[in-house]
Amino acid sequence: MKIGGFQLKDPVPECNEPYVLAILRPWIDVNNVASLVLDELETQFRATEFSALYKPGYFYDFTRYRPTIRLEDGIRDLSIPNTTIHHAKRDGQNDLLLLRILEPHANSEFYVASVLKLLKKFKAKKYILLGSMYDMAPHTRPLLVSGYGMGKEALQDIKKVGALPITYHGPSTIVNLITKEAAESGIETMVLIVSIPQYVVLDEDHLGKVRLMEILNMLYNIPVDKEDFERALEQHNLINERAENSPEIKMLLPQLEHMYDMRIKALEIDGSPHLTPEMEEILWKIKGKDIGRA
Repeated sequence: MKIGGFQLKDPVPECNEPYVLAILRPWIDVNNVASLVLDELETQFRATEFSALYKPGYFYDFTRYRPTIRLEDGIRDLSIPNTTIHHAKRDGQNDLLLLRILEPHANSEFYVASVLKLLKKFKAKKYILLGSMYDMAPHTRPLLVSGYGMGKEALQDIKKVGALPITYHGPSTIVNLITKEAAESGIETMVLIVSIPQYVVLDEDHLGKVRLMEILNMLYNIPVDKEDFERALEQHNLINERAENSPEIKMLLPQLEHMYDMRIKALEIDGSPHLTPEMEEILWKIKGKDIGRA
């Protein structure tokens, strides 16, 4: 069966008012936080892939998203970048559809329409876009989560998790049209973005992963693996140690902590104080030092 640009595998799953948990690469997946969350959910619920774009080259430039190859006495495997969807069955609860969005380079309107057709086909109850982005935040405080909801339940969920409001005007991704049109069609929609300190670069950010998993646990009764807490603590200790050895970060931290405290107090980004020009220069210098890489 084909729906828009997607090919569905037989047997097509029967879903119980599914929640669609989506991630967007490469735009809002800093330190692979959102990818780690979907990896966890796929493993935890033994999710199975049931759909992908049947002609990904119609949407993607493979000189920008490179296929990966495994050579062993010839070509053993060739993986082509694609948008995929997994189904996770939850007994007595809403099923999960796990959507890995790869931002399209072409035919974007058809891409968006295809995703929306899938949401409607499976009668999605909620669409939640999860992600992570760099922010002027300190590693010495709990990670902030910003977001917005469209729909009565979504607004309640945003309030429940204490997400800071997102205020932005500028260049974006066409994928945001999925969120907008899903909400307009009656699907509860929500965006949740965890803030990552700009000076911390990781291949696998378990601190960010745990923060989003805690929210999913609070809202949708999704368990958090205890081992993730241990990994997050080890990672935090390593970042702390490396920050202690960086004079630039030690100078920057007090202002970042002050900004953080003001944001929490005011609950609005516009009320946050600004860094001095000197601190902004330091931030840009240390941004590329990857002090958190582990």
